[in-house]
Amino acid sequence: MYDKSDPRASLASAGTGRAVPAGGYAPPSYVRFYETPPQEDSTEGRSWYARGQNFVVIHTEARDGARFERKGQQDEYVLILPDVATSAQVTAGGEQQACEGNAVVFVPPGDSSIEIPRGGRIVRLFTTLADDLVARCPNNDAYATPNPLIPPLQAWPAPKDGYRIRRYGLDVHVEPGRFGRIFRGSTFMVNYLDPRMEPRDITKLSPHHHDDFEQCSLALDGEFIHDLRWPWTPNMHHWREDEHAFCGSPSVAVIPPPSIHTTRAQRHGLNQLVDIFCPPRMDFSKKPGWVLNADDYPMPEGA
Repeated sequence: MYDKSDPRASLASAGTGRAVPAGGYAPPSYVRFYETPPQEDSTEGRSWYARGQNFVVIHTEARDGARFERKGQQDEYVLILPDVATSAQVTAGGEQQACEGNAVVFVPPGDSSIEIPRGGRIVRLFTTLADDLVARCPNNDAYATPNPLIPPLQAWPAPKDGYRIRRYGLDVHVEPGRFGRIFRGSTFMVNYLDPRMEPRDITKLSPHHHDDFEQCSLALDGEFIHDLRWPWTPNMHHWREDEHAFCGSPSVAVIPPPSIHTTRAQRHGLNQLVDIFCPPRMDFSKKPGWVLNADDYPMPEGA
């Protein structure tokens, strides 16, 4: 149920068939990077890991001159450069590109490297095909048993003109009727939500659910409360208590289907949330003008 002021109110109604796994609903997973030491601390920087069923998020405080390589990467991945001052030199697919900050960058499969000349924070997104990265995630236990409501990962089609380094700037004007700043590739959809500079109006929340995919909410700045509720079933053993989870930044909240959820910014000052979906979500893709790079990446055949 979206507030009428929310652009998502124009989406087609979500399905009502909420299948219940035999063992009940899967819980959310919260990874508050600011509460724990990094999983990696090296000359390249400090990196924290988290995962969902299909993806891995790596939040890095890169040091000057840091270099991050991938050899034989199986599929396309994503680099987020949240800050204008943090640029990257990306090499992949036989090309090299200087990528200014405040951007989302899609990096092709195969061998690649990312250099951060002046340091700064970066975020990288990989699918769980990257076994070596999955192994470093502190919340692996949450996915020891896959959630049967989520289909196996299936990549979307390759770009029309082939894989290459693609940088998309985040300096995009807010447009009435469009939800956030959405970019999609073959493996991920990234929605860089419009920043909030004050706590969210609690009379205009948008509780909603997804039937068959996770939502990863990456908090880059500010503070948030993630409110979750699960539908009742005839079997009371499946019932779960409501959750109102506080997450500062940086942090990741992985919200499973079919939990009803909404998120409230808490801070006076910048609250920046990025919603991540793996693979891209179809309903957003079908909204004309919502996906800003839709011309580069086709939807699956028959969509």
